[in-house]
Amino acid sequence: MTRMSWFNTVSLTLGFAFLYVPMLILVIFSFNDGKLVTVWAGFSTRWYGELMQNEAFLDAAWVTIKVAVASSTIATVLGTMAAYVLVRGGRFMGRTLFSGMIYAPLVMPEVITGLSLLLLFIGIGLDRGVLTIILAHTTFSMCYVSVVVSSRLMTFDRSLEEAALDLGCSAAQAFRLVTLPIIAPAVISGWLLAFTLSLDDLVIASFTSGPAATTLPIKIYSAVRLGVSPEINALSTIMIAIVTIGVITASLANKRQMVRQQRDEQSAVRS
Repeated sequence: MTRMSWFNTVSLTLGFAFLYVPMLILVIFSFNDGKLVTVWAGFSTRWYGELMQNEAFLDAAWVTIKVAVASSTIATVLGTMAAYVLVRGGRFMGRTLFSGMIYAPLVMPEVITGLSLLLLFIGIGLDRGVLTIILAHTTFSMCYVSVVVSSRLMTFDRSLEEAALDLGCSAAQAFRLVTLPIIAPAVISGWLLAFTLSLDDLVIASFTSGPAATTLPIKIYSAVRLGVSPEINALSTIMIAIVTIGVITASLANKRQMVRQQRDEQSAVRS
C-alpha cells in the first residue's frame, strides 16, 4: 500500500476545503436566528418556516421540479437510444454527423445554446414557458446521459444477448429482459445527472423561460442581486440535501447492482 506524500495530502485537503467549506458555512448560517447572514445570533429554524410561506419561491421550486423530472426523463430515453445506436449500430452513413450532434452540447457554451434555442422558439412562434424550458434542458442534458450509458454498453458482455436470442427471444425482448436490467445503474445515474443539471441550470433557462415560468435558480439569482437573505441560505441548504440524497441513492444502487452481478457470475461458474 503506497502512502501519499505530504504535498499531495495538503493539496487534496486544500482542494476539498475550497469546494466544501463555503457550502458548510452556508448550511450553518441557514440556522442563524438573525437577519444578517454573516453574524451568528443563535440557532433557529425560523427561516425555513418563512421560506415555506414564500409563494414566489414555492412557485419557482414547483416549476423547477416539473421541468427537472420531465426533461431528465425524456433525456434519459433519448440518450439511451442514442448510446445504443452509437455503440451497437456499427458504421452507417451519417454516423460522424450523428455523434457530433449528440456530443456538441458538451463543448458548446451555454450562452450560445440558450441564444440559439431562443431564436428557434421565436422563429417557430412557440411562447416561452415550461415547455420551452423542458425542451432546452432535454437538449443539453441528453448528451450527458448518452456518455454515461455508452460507457456501460462498451463493457457489456454481448454473449448474454446472444444467449437470449438463441433461446427464442426477439431483439426487443432481449433488450428489455437482458440488456436493460444490466445497464439499469448507468441509466439511473444518467437520469440523476440530468436531473441535477436541470436543477442547477441558470443560463439556458434565462433565455428560454417566460414571465409565467420562472425556475428556482433564476429566482435565487434575482433575489441575490438585491442582497443575500437567510431564506436563500435555507433554500440552498434544501437543494444541497436533495442533490446529496440523489448521489447517495445512485451510489447505493450501483453498489447493489455490482454485488448482484458478482453473485450471478459466481453462481454461473459453480454451475
